[in-house]
Amino acid sequence: MSLMTEITIFVLAAFVGFEVISKVPTTLHTPLMSQTNAIHGIVMLGGLIVVGYANDPLEYVIGTIAIAFGAINIVGGFMVTDRMLGMFSKKPKPKADADGKGGS
Repeated sequence: MSLMTEITIFVLAAFVGFEVISKVPTTLHTPLMSQTNAIHGIVMLGGLIVVGYANDPLEYVIGTIAIAFGAINIVGGFMVTDRMLGMFSKKPKPKADADGKGGS
């Protein structure tokens, strides 16, 4: 493919992605983000394939950027998911002193 075709596909994908995500209600954004970790894994795999078949420096740089962004999204997605699930865990009750008084 020519460079112009690749840039056109990239711009269209960015536009479609922005339009789709902007239509998601805020209550569904965090669960949606946690489910898209698999998609970011595919982005990383695609970046690895691009780097493996790279013939010029531009392809190598684009593949490296894809790998980096995919890794950042995967780690961030799992951090947000962990934080979200932490909101639903029960917090331990503070223990009272042996004399029954809670003060110090």
